Amino acid sequence: MKKISINNKKWVFSKNIPQHFDVHILKSVPLYKESHDLILDLISFFSKENFIFYDIGCSTGSLLSKIQNKVIEKNSKYIGIDIEKSMIAYAKKKNKYKNISFIHADIAKYKLKKCDLVSSFYTLQFIEATKRQLVVNKIFDSLNINGSFILFEKVRASDAIFQDIAIANYNEFKIRNGFSKKEIFDKSRSLRGVLNPFTTKKNIAMLKKAGFANVEIVMKYNCFEGYLAIK
Repeated sequence: MKKISINNKKWVFSKNIPQHFDVHILKSVPLYKESHDLILDLISFFSKENFIFYDIGCSTGSLLSKIQNKVIEKNSKYIGIDIEKSMIAYAKKKNKYKNISFIHADIAKYKLKKCDLVSSFYTLQFIEATKRQLVVNKIFDSLNINGSFILFEKVRASDAIFQDIAIANYNEFKIRNGFSKKEIFDKSRSLRGVLNPFTTKKNIAMLKKAGFANVEIVMKYNCFEGYLAIK
């Protein structure tokens, strides 16, 4: 299995990671497949004619492909955005549906068009904390009335004891999935200063500050959570 590489002790994508990313992420993130399945169930509550859906941090475009295979609304558009150029190139090569498009862009700088649903899978946690609220504000402003934002994030525990438990349990998860202790340590070290998760309380506060009045946790496993926020 190809792995995410370390460059100068910082986490980066290696040149050939896109074609191995889907396998890697299933072994790295608990309930990743189930979180995609959940979106496929939730989307029926928000899809309609002329439906527009953005997937922020779309990586290889797997989610968009799954949605296209299950939900085909008249004149619907599905747009994937990712800051990694190699991911976008691979997603374009992998996905050939006419109503799916991919954009290489930094979501902090990109202007979203009016849309009905936005998803973000483990992406905001890599955005600078000072910019994160602005991104969520932008997402809220782009949504039509009754539109929704589905957010999945790794979260920081509410206190040190629970944080220690969460880290230990997550390490056990990765060991069960074939990662060595050295790989786990090296990955953790490379993410210092790159990955900065918020607590559950702070994530919900951020969503509500943007304007989302209705926010619900729809999935949770240890230090990984999914939120549904409705405008």
